[in-house]
Amino acid sequence: MDFLRWLFDAKWEFADGGFLLWREVIGNVFGLLSALGGMRRKIWAWPVGIVGNALLFTVFMGSVFGSEGYVNLLGQAGRQVMFIAVSIYGWRRWSQSRHMKNDDDTHVGEAVAPEWAGTRVRWLLLAAMVGGTAVLTPIFRALGSYEPVWADAWIFMGSLLATYGMAKGWVEFWLIWVAVDLVGVPLLFSAGYYASAFMYIFYGAFTLAGFFVWWKVRRTSDALARQVSVDATFPDITVGKKEAKP
Repeated sequence: MDFLRWLFDAKWEFADGGFLLWREVIGNVFGLLSALGGMRRKIWAWPVGIVGNALLFTVFMGSVFGSEGYVNLLGQAGRQVMFIAVSIYGWRRWSQSRHMKNDDDTHVGEAVAPEWAGTRVRWLLLAAMVGGTAVLTPIFRALGSYEPVWADAWIFMGSLLATYGMAKGWVEFWLIWVAVDLVGVPLLFSAGYYASAFMYIFYGAFTLAGFFVWWKVRRTSDALARQVSVDATFPDITVGKKEAKP
């Protein structure tokens, strides 16, 4: 109980009277660790992320949890709940995928094999992003979310789609996070969530790096699969090449 009381009350105070909640800082650190684990396709990324989501939920529902001076960002708070639900799904799916064996014997024992979502799914993701933002904006506004409310709704929808894409192993999920960060940084600065805003800036660069890491893994896997296909189709030619080597 003493630790929880400290966690909820602890602040990093500044000379001008401003402050940061340690819950916000710690929650974002856990989020960063989860993103790092996701880049490396480690299953522990999911439970670590869940802890960060729980902490950040209490931050973004500032007035409910007694965080004086903090406004309510319902989209940000709601997405933490969504994160936890989707993370449980992703945790379970990656755990199952780790024990599966692909046809080309690649990614055996890994949590997930990165793959492209495909053109049709990309259009569906875009439609869901725009349509979901349009639907949620008046709902969040009626509930009293911070303006501009469309930005809060955009962040919520993007976070939902990106987390689902990560669970499915789609390479494109990293680019959805970039779209979330571009809107999230100015919104969080204007709302006074400075720790989260600075973390979003770092996330932006990190998610771009994650995209290229997964892209490279997918490209390497495709090259190996093509080589396996050639070896299976022309075994005599392959063997002959190996024997011809000095």
